[in-house]
Amino acid sequence: MVEPVPESIHFPSEEERILQLWKDKDCFQECLKQSKNRPKYTFYDGPPFATGLPHYGHILAGTIKDIVTRFAHQSGFHVDRRFGWDCHGLPVEYEIDKTLDIKGPDDVNKMGIAEYNRQCRMIVMRYATEWENSVNRMGRWIDFKNDYKTLYPWFMETVWWVFRQLYDKGLVYRGVKVMPFSTACNTPLSNFESNQNYKDVQDPSVIVNFPLIEDENVCLIAWTTTPWTLPSNLALCVNAELQYVKVKDNSTDKVYIMMEARLVALFKTEAEYTILDRFPGKTLKGKKYKPLFEYFSKCVETGAFQVVLDNYVREEEGTGVVHQAPYFGADDYRVCTEYNIIRRDQAPICPVDASGCFTAEVTDFVGQYVKDADKNIIRWLKEHGRLVNASSFKHSYPFCWRSDTPLIYKAVPSWFIRVEHMVEKLLENNDKCYWVPEFVRERRFGNWLREARDWAVSRNRYWGTPIPLWCSDDFEEVVCVGSMAELEELTGVKVTDLHRESIDQLTIPSRCGKGDLRRVTEVFDCWFESGSMPYAQAHYPFENRKEFEDTFPADFIAEGIDQTRGWFYTLLVLSTALFGKPPFKNVIVNGLVLASDGQKMSKRKKNYPDPGVVVKNYGADALRLYLINSPVVRAENLRFKEEGVRDVLKDVFLPWYNAYRFLIQNVQRLHKEEGIAFLYNESTAKHSDNIMDRWIQSFTQSLIQFFKAEMDAYRLYTVVPKLVKFVDMLTNWYVRTNRRRLKGESGTEDCLWALESLFSVLFSMCRLMAPFTPFITEMMYQNLQKLMDPASVEEKDSSSIHYLMLPQVRESLIDKRIESAVSQMQSVIELGRVIRDRKTLPVKYPLKEVVVIHQDPEALKDITSLQKYILEELNVRQMTLSTDKDKYGIRLRAEPDHMVLGKRLKAAFKSITASIKELTSEQLEVFKKTGSIIVDGHELHDEDLRLMYTFDQNAGSATQYEAHSDAQVLVLLDVTPDQSMLDEGVAREVINRIQKLRKKGHLVPSDEITVYYSCEPVGDYLDQVILAHTDFILATTKAPLKTYPVPAGSSIIVQEKTQLKGSDLDLTIVKGAAVCRAPMTGPACAYVNVHLKLNNKEQGMLRADKIATSSLYFIQCCFHFLPTISELTGTSDLLSLNGKTLSVTSGSSLSSSPSSDSSLVCPYVNLQLANCHGDVGTLLLVNPVGPNNLSHDALLSETAKVFGLRSRRLKLYLDDALTQGKKDTTWPAVLSSLPRTTLFCFLNA
Repeated sequence: MVEPVPESIHFPSEEERILQLWKDKDCFQECLKQSKNRPKYTFYDGPPFATGLPHYGHILAGTIKDIVTRFAHQSGFHVDRRFGWDCHGLPVEYEIDKTLDIKGPDDVNKMGIAEYNRQCRMIVMRYATEWENSVNRMGRWIDFKNDYKTLYPWFMETVWWVFRQLYDKGLVYRGVKVMPFSTACNTPLSNFESNQNYKDVQDPSVIVNFPLIEDENVCLIAWTTTPWTLPSNLALCVNAELQYVKVKDNSTDKVYIMMEARLVALFKTEAEYTILDRFPGKTLKGKKYKPLFEYFSKCVETGAFQVVLDNYVREEEGTGVVHQAPYFGADDYRVCTEYNIIRRDQAPICPVDASGCFTAEVTDFVGQYVKDADKNIIRWLKEHGRLVNASSFKHSYPFCWRSDTPLIYKAVPSWFIRVEHMVEKLLENNDKCYWVPEFVRERRFGNWLREARDWAVSRNRYWGTPIPLWCSDDFEEVVCVGSMAELEELTGVKVTDLHRESIDQLTIPSRCGKGDLRRVTEVFDCWFESGSMPYAQAHYPFENRKEFEDTFPADFIAEGIDQTRGWFYTLLVLSTALFGKPPFKNVIVNGLVLASDGQKMSKRKKNYPDPGVVVKNYGADALRLYLINSPVVRAENLRFKEEGVRDVLKDVFLPWYNAYRFLIQNVQRLHKEEGIAFLYNESTAKHSDNIMDRWIQSFTQSLIQFFKAEMDAYRLYTVVPKLVKFVDMLTNWYVRTNRRRLKGESGTEDCLWALESLFSVLFSMCRLMAPFTPFITEMMYQNLQKLMDPASVEEKDSSSIHYLMLPQVRESLIDKRIESAVSQMQSVIELGRVIRDRKTLPVKYPLKEVVVIHQDPEALKDITSLQKYILEELNVRQMTLSTDKDKYGIRLRAEPDHMVLGKRLKAAFKSITASIKELTSEQLEVFKKTGSIIVDGHELHDEDLRLMYTFDQNAGSATQYEAHSDAQVLVLLDVTPDQSMLDEGVAREVINRIQKLRKKGHLVPSDEITVYYSCEPVGDYLDQVILAHTDFILATTKAPLKTYPVPAGSSIIVQEKTQLKGSDLDLTIVKGAAVCRAPMTGPACAYVNVHLKLNNKEQGMLRADKIATSSLYFIQCCFHFLPTISELTGTSDLLSLNGKTLSVTSGSSLSSSPSSDSSLVCPYVNLQLANCHGDVGTLLLVNPVGPNNLSHDALLSETAKVFGLRSRRLKLYLDDALTQGKKDTTWPAVLSSLPRTTLFCFLNA
């Protein structure tokens, strides 16, 4: 049996319960087992480091991966999901260096590589448990037991194999290259690593003079922000094509040579200098100058200390003269090599060690850290007359992504993979990949590929996969090893581990008589390992050869946009080099998750909430949906706000949960009251005729259709907003407008139609949302499945929603016309609500009329078909439709958007504002259609103007209506309520207080209660309203309403005193339905006899206030009051006719007078609701006059109509003690004796 659903829910606790369910059933492994024979869908998981805790970036990427792989499973694929760990490289070593206070290579050598690596191995999985707990708690299904780690020997062996393939293809070489260098980590970084952490910094800015050898009174002046590179200066570079000048400083009489366009770098005004000569830069070529320092003065023999030319010198900064330190700048190295100032094969002139300190060559600053030496170098320049100007300069500078220390550029010997020659192939393969969003492929990633440089894959470190090259001392003989078996064959030693401590001592005999070959000391950049992951995780080609080749490239990968220069790049480079094809088919790129202030999330600043706390407070589903329903899935950045996660609960999950709870409550009520056990079977469910049922079914099927198409295209950013909107459509439109039907107030059959529609939609929704919100969908499904006909379930094991396939689109249920009609209805209702909000008119207070104006007659037909919903939702008495707004005196007027236009037009804004306000309605109608208008010479667009409707003051309706519109429909609302409407609004306020009190008492609709009330002062306005609307209040609350005092001994559930309309309203809800009896004599209600004469045939019938009777329609009928034969009009007081006779004819006059006897012409029975104060009615047993054929069921049904209730909620009794009158064999006799008898009706709460 379906379980009751509590009124309130704590989502995080429910998620913990679902986690335990998954664990107990081993759901993920069962899921894989069920799908093992399906087609394979390949997914690669990029490996994170386990040296830090997971952050929002990891959670976001993990959620995207989980959603897509769950969807793939739901779509009929088998999806292996293995977690991977990046275990080598700087992140681990940096932690050890900090812990053990290791300053450089000497400290490691003292400790020994074996011990150093042992320390690294100890911390590499420091947070593995926290990672697994976090990933599992987020609801992500991935295999941690069958994981891969980059430290596994079999993984490292495949990395060797990859490198060997590249070596055999001639793609590996050793060279010197100026690279970003981390002095804190003692190693070079790749270009994509150096681009990960730029910061704005203040660096020293100096201009230095370089006297010409030919005339020492004339100096070239160069600008730099890295004074520490000046001791290594070997040349000066100018732009051959740009204009240079010889200029005299008028304040010092010193003469300088610099670029004319850069005079502003030294002088503030023209009066400060005198130009002596102008010439193009190329005339300076070869001019020699006096070196700053003597450290490398011997280099003059190879052409150093002269002016060289290159067009990389720009006119946007500096002096137009760039100092060249070839081993500390990539352009410097290139230019000096071209001019043969240095040679590629010579010993580098690089007087800075791996820790960033000057070596012995630089005698004045030896041992100083280069950044610290800047101030001392500037002092030296000043003392020696070489400093022209010193200041500071703010610019963006790269920092080490691991140590967060400034990088330097430094030439180091490295092993390289040739990349530049295959740029076109990389671009071609990139075009074969499907990127979401697409702009990343063309712009960010494509641009990076176009500028690709050879990849330095070696690192001068210890904890990593060793580069498998054994070389002679002169590097002329090189052996590349591609496997452990080959290593054993070449060295005669069998190894089981490939880390440095296990293989560095192994040697290979030279085949060229060069003694023993020894392994190079470098290890691989960890990006090389992660780029090898597709092959290494399968230990290809040593194992799983066929399995890998059948599933390569991967169907899907996903990571953050920062990986365009990281993992995405290394995957593509290696795949292209190895196999000539891309490594993946589809990729989703997410943006970065920032702190709420737009800054990078920082543990030190504590500028973001702890993810674990957020999940504990709101649940994983809420965090998942918040992240996925944001700009971050379009590769844009997200400013994380905790209140956004909270809003997901409030705006999505709680309404969704309440719709589910409402379904379960009414299924249980149906079983309790009707004895009907609800069981859903899609194939046997009857199609409903109700337009809202058909709409929600059509809307659902359209959503499924859209969902599949967009998910197949990996566009999560279009899917999630639609799913969230669907929750709104379901809860705020379907359930809201069909509550009475779902409660059974329109009959059992209609109730079943509504319940089947709601169940079908909720079930489909759970399956669609399951990949996105795996917990709440599982929670609902565990209960919903108990309402499913077992014969309708296709899956063998359906014990988890995540075992189920996606629902198939039922195109026969899609009706776009109905969807359009409901959309029109929603527009009308929403516009009406805006008007009510604007006028502060709560929906509780009824209004007279809503006027809907639309230019399309077909749209008006659609609106007409849903009139009752519009009237109910807006609480208006009638609706009028029109295509003519002029009839109501409607005019358009415009107001400027002050923020948008004011910012754009500035001084012209004031004058154009007056012109905008003078625009005619006709001009603005054209503007609405075209979207632009010229005002005072300025072209204005939609965002510049706000259009509003006003009323022509000459029209009589100007004060009666308030208007609002969208692009299609205009709604007018009569906002002048009369007193009866105000009274009803107050009655609705009372109903609202009772229902809220019910909720406060944790009551459900089936609980039998009585409401007692008192108003102070007695007899005041509020008291009168309640007395006059008692039956109206009962019809909604379905609970007896009685005045104080509360009987002694009553079981009070909840009590509350509140203020309403200036009175004190005291409400008390007690357990059980109270009984109130009132003796009656004669008809309980006012009535009139009606004498009908049509086609010369007479018949008597009766019409009365609150008397049930069949409806009759007359054409051209006249009502006459006897005996005076006066015709009734619309202003006649009908209640004054109580007990009289009316005559109805089809003509314009009455030819004869019927009997004026005022006694009732039809038999009747009085009705009294036994458990409601003073609620009585009269039921006509025969009307028109004729035989009495009422059965018990018909009597029950007609009685319900009198009070506007549901027949199954009533029981009939013959006595006020409620003891006589069971549904048995005595009823036929009872029915025959009913005329002029009182029946007592008991209302089940």
